[in-house]
Amino acid sequence: MIEINLIPNVKLELIKAQKTRSKVIAASILIGFASLLIVAVLAGYIFMVQSIRGSLADNAIKDGSAKLAKVEDLSKVLTIQNQLTKISALNDSKKIDSRLFDILQMIIPLDSASSNSPLVQISTLTVDPENTAITIDGQTRSGYSAVEIFKKTIDGARVKYTDSDTTDPLHLASEISISNTSYGEDSTGSKVLRFTISFKYAEEIFAYTSKNASVYIISNGNVTDSYLGVPKSVFAERATDLTEGK
Repeated sequence: MIEINLIPNVKLELIKAQKTRSKVIAASILIGFASLLIVAVLAGYIFMVQSIRGSLADNAIKDGSAKLAKVEDLSKVLTIQNQLTKISALNDSKKIDSRLFDILQMIIPLDSASSNSPLVQISTLTVDPENTAITIDGQTRSGYSAVEIFKKTIDGARVKYTDSDTTDPLHLASEISISNTSYGEDSTGSKVLRFTISFKYAEEIFAYTSKNASVYIISNGNVTDSYLGVPKSVFAERATDLTEGK
């Protein structure tokens, strides 16, 4: 069979263009309908589903509020719950004041000449947490040398403890001062030297977060009674030689 194409090439190109245009229009129409459908679905979700969910949530809130309103002493319950949330913080910030007795046991020197009885006696002891200061009113029958020994013992006290960080031992006391020294008579009629000694203490010694806290005494390698009894001002670095021409 022999076929003869009587349609010119220009006509064929026009037919192809018309078919392509029809396909593009059809696709555009389908995409437009799909877009309208998606918009309609989203609008329905926003204006219907969300409204329903919002209404249900409002009803749930109203019901919950009504139930809470029926609870007796609600304000007290809420206050207690709020305080419970702060227990951990309060627990970490509390002070372990009982460690003060361990400090006294270490810093009060003993009188080796009197059956190891205390070299000084404490009349009153005041702890000032705000200024981290301790003030001790005491007395001794051994005079000023005993007070000097007491001061040096406090100065040689160190605090060691463990916490979340590795920490080197700290000085127990700083800014140590002695005042109000005067002679008096104790309850047995013996002559005693009265004094007041005060110092700043390291906060870590009483902190709850300081675990296994303890106090120990050092005296720069010298723990003899003669050293403790001699004022520090007696000792000084040896003077250097004068240079010629001066």
